[in-house]
Amino acid sequence: MRRGCPYGTHRVIEPKGLLPQPAWKIDNTMEIYDNEILIDVDTLNIDSASFTQIKEEAGDDDARIAEIMMRIVAERGKHHNPVTGSGGMLIGRVAEIGPALAGKRDLKVGDRIATLVSLSLTPLRIDRIKKIHRDKDQVEIEGKAILFESGIYAILPDDLPETLALAVLDVAGAAAQTAKLVKPGDRVVVIGAGGKSGLLCLHEARKRAGVTGQVIGIAPREKSKQRAESTGYCDVVILADATNALEVMEKVREATGGAMADVTINCVNIPNTELASILATRDGGTVYFFSMATSFTAAALGAEGVGKDITMIVGNGYTKGHAEISLHVMRESSVLRRIFEELYV
Repeated sequence: MRRGCPYGTHRVIEPKGLLPQPAWKIDNTMEIYDNEILIDVDTLNIDSASFTQIKEEAGDDDARIAEIMMRIVAERGKHHNPVTGSGGMLIGRVAEIGPALAGKRDLKVGDRIATLVSLSLTPLRIDRIKKIHRDKDQVEIEGKAILFESGIYAILPDDLPETLALAVLDVAGAAAQTAKLVKPGDRVVVIGAGGKSGLLCLHEARKRAGVTGQVIGIAPREKSKQRAESTGYCDVVILADATNALEVMEKVREATGGAMADVTINCVNIPNTELASILATRDGGTVYFFSMATSFTAAALGAEGVGKDITMIVGNGYTKGHAEISLHVMRESSVLRRIFEELYV
């Protein structure tokens, strides 16, 4: 059996020399190398920015969504949206474990797992698309995928429905990073507060900022606003268009008495929200861009253009313990569990 690179470079077809994520095309043949794991895939959770773009391109035609997804995988060997640059994650059953990994993992053949690495770097083969869940960003398929030696995963818990666990694990980095960034007494703004990652961030922001802090949600529509308000984690939820930076700035200024946010967390799935995040934040504050729709060029040059001295953090989807932290939220918060069950189960 062939030996592969722990980071999957042996799968890169073009351009040679790159790692699988930035590569245009990778090898998705399903004969494993000795340090790979083969997965029988049944559900893809498509990144929110990616699925939003695909739905806009496809219109109301689910067959067109399936066609676009099949085309992406056929062209690239992975589900790496060429427009948004993002992927998603998957759940499935372990079908085979390479001999070089024997005894080195807590896995066995037959285990149900969720991958915690992006579909934008995961060799994937879709044999059939069975069902598309537009409202959940989830797609049921028959197919296979490869997890590299460096790939991280979570064994699916027995006490949570699989589709709920998948939805939570897809954005696990957001809640865990919020837990690291927010300190007692902080003023925290969560943009996209009514969405999947935003709701988890509200929970952690409230928990970490405490009674001396302030948590402000920003939502684009009344339904999202009501969902964020129903958690009880926000001091106020603002109805605002995050692409309108001045509107957001003025409403945050009013809500904070002019102090602005110590920490702003951007969880939206549309572009052109960088400046709203920047202007909502005080000088010396921090903006965490979890959104995969973020242009980091726009963020850097935008902050420079408005003279803001702030720390801007790329939304790394991984931080130690992120899966455990985010799944614990579902066990700790009955209100969020109810909301997530209504949305994703």
